Amino acid sequence: MAERQDKGALISETRRRFEAEYLPDKSDKYDSRDVERLQQDDKWVENYLIWRHDVVDDTLKMIDESFQWRKEYTVNDLSESVLPKWLFEIGALFLHGYDKEGYKLFWFKVKHHTRDPKQQLDKKKLVAFWLEHYAKRDHGKPLTVVFDMAETGISHIDLDFVRFIVNCFTDYYPNFLTKIVIFEMPWIMNAAFKIVKGWLGPDAISMLKFTNKNDVQEYISAEYLPPHMGGTDSFKYSYPPLVDDDFQTPLCENGPITSEDEHESKEEIDADTKETGELNEAQNLNQKKMNSIEQISKSEETDKTEVKPKNAKKALTTFKGPLLHISPAEELYFGSKETGEKKCLIVLTNVTKNVVAFKVRTTAPEKYRVKPSNSSCEPGTSLDIIVSLHGGFAASLQDRFLIMAAEMDQSSGAGVPELTQFWKEVPRTKVMEHRLRCHVIESSKPSSLTLKDNAFNIPAKTNEDLHIQLTHLLQINKRLEEQMNRCLWFQQLSVVLSLLSVTVAAFCFYLAYAQRS
Repeated sequence: MAERQDKGALISETRRRFEAEYLPDKSDKYDSRDVERLQQDDKWVENYLIWRHDVVDDTLKMIDESFQWRKEYTVNDLSESVLPKWLFEIGALFLHGYDKEGYKLFWFKVKHHTRDPKQQLDKKKLVAFWLEHYAKRDHGKPLTVVFDMAETGISHIDLDFVRFIVNCFTDYYPNFLTKIVIFEMPWIMNAAFKIVKGWLGPDAISMLKFTNKNDVQEYISAEYLPPHMGGTDSFKYSYPPLVDDDFQTPLCENGPITSEDEHESKEEIDADTKETGELNEAQNLNQKKMNSIEQISKSEETDKTEVKPKNAKKALTTFKGPLLHISPAEELYFGSKETGEKKCLIVLTNVTKNVVAFKVRTTAPEKYRVKPSNSSCEPGTSLDIIVSLHGGFAASLQDRFLIMAAEMDQSSGAGVPELTQFWKEVPRTKVMEHRLRCHVIESSKPSSLTLKDNAFNIPAKTNEDLHIQLTHLLQINKRLEEQMNRCLWFQQLSVVLSLLSVTVAAFCFYLAYAQRS
């Protein structure tokens, strides 16, 4: 609690000093939308502070630089329509998949990039577009950057563009980077990446992960790696439409809800009607038939019972959207197969004066049952959504849920046919979207996997041990680089000496031939 109070004080001080020391003289250099967001979005200010180690002076300098950059590149107004279509079509930059820690992957296919000063500004704006698109969509959750350097060479080196990408994370998007995975960097580019390390600074250097086909799966599982990287992901980039998570309709207790399918049949509508009827009946009997997951949620919020579920390890947080408040704000906590925790509760609260239609989609529809997954919420009321794992499936950090919501006219009905038609006609600009990721709580008891991991009595490594090992590895890497540089120098020297020897020999032959003549 004290830590949160300290952070709150730093946030307040940052806002106060920015308004007093920077805003009066530079208001014309900032976008008013960014200034307004700084005053309202605590998480944004907190990310700036985290990225500058809670030093307010450094934080203010970063905010100043990033705000000027955001206005220069018109970041708040970047969209598909203002950028050349061919930039999206070549597929050099896109978001797709997740790493093993559940962070979104930002791909840079280096082989598709060519240096062209005339196109450089548009390409930089494309980077800004993708970063801003994701930052607004997932509220600043960090990214993992993947430089796929397979089939690249000297012609693809563009240090100015690489420096721009690095600066985006070090100077303009605070606390937005988890790691940079570099796949199969050609040895000829070693010198170039030594320069890149200098741009990153000491804090970010540790985020560099040089990989090849043998070890890239330490960071990214095979399901999100293309075949040429040793993975099984069949994803093929194409445009349009804009690449996004493959959110699909989850299962409800009577099977998949297909109301968003434009070709849905009468039987499917009847099935949805039955599902909605069951939902209404269940809500009427809610007090009598409260299931365990609802009891868990109530105990978290009211703290009136002594029973604490395993997923109560983290305080319930709320995302406050313009249409719905959604709890939890970011993560659904599931247990491992050993813990047996198979259900989670999502609470939606309608904060508008109109009926709000919503639907829930997921990246793993075969795993989850969601009830209700397509319904509406009355003004000022709350509604519980139960998410449960199906069969023998286990939750994964890569699993995602998407909640879509939009206001309905008072005259519109809230039945299944009306909802179906509503989702076909509602403009995308009026749809609120919020994403949730899964978090797996491991069992506190030794599991079979734990036993295998410690079968040889290997002691668990502390952070200090890992730091020492990392430092040792960096020293070894430095020595190897020095040896490689010496080898390259000797190789170059050998080539020069060989050329000199050939030249001397040719000259001697020439002199001998001249004397005979």
